[in-house]
Amino acid sequence: MTLRRRSEQSSRRVLVIFCHPCTEGFIPAAFEQVEVGLRAAGADVRVHDLYREGFVPELSADEHRTHLDAGVADELQQHADDLRWCDTLILVYPTWWSGQPAMLKGWIDRVWASGVAWELPEGANRLRPTLRNVRRLVAVTSHGSSKLMNSLQGEGGKRTLFRSLRTMCHPLARTHWLAFYGIDADAAAKRDAYLDGLAAKIERIAG
Repeated sequence: MTLRRRSEQSSRRVLVIFCHPCTEGFIPAAFEQVEVGLRAAGADVRVHDLYREGFVPELSADEHRTHLDAGVADELQQHADDLRWCDTLILVYPTWWSGQPAMLKGWIDRVWASGVAWELPEGANRLRPTLRNVRRLVAVTSHGSSKLMNSLQGEGGKRTLFRSLRTMCHPLARTHWLAFYGIDADAAAKRDAYLDGLAAKIERIAG
């Protein structure tokens, strides 16, 4: 189900993709703060909660065979329409094994498809980006390990978003990496401080 909220205060069009199997915990709490910030900014918001919607992340054999053909499966059309509608994309998810959860990675695999995020003109050997509407790409995520450890590991999840997905967006698209590191450590006060400040950060981005 896609939730839609309308506001006359702002022309910012924000698509939020929430990916977590649980409804309680740090990332669900971060998602709530994202919504608080967007309401304060008066943004026009659409939300997809991948787990609650029962999103199917597996790329089918038929989708793979026809991946150069423009368009997506019928059940993905709303996702594609919302992605082409937004000017700001916010992804809220936990980082697992240095990257996006399988559910979110499957959303990227299936929705960022030919005719939605890119096209390959006949005779060309490079993809042509088509999500020029997306001018802000935001990640709200958590890491079990420290920022130093993630840097040493190469920050694979961050590269996926800001070196791959961003190239399909507007050439001047801005990126915002709102990550909380070291969540596996006993840092309740730091977690609370991150959540307390998150809504204001989102409001500034979407304002």
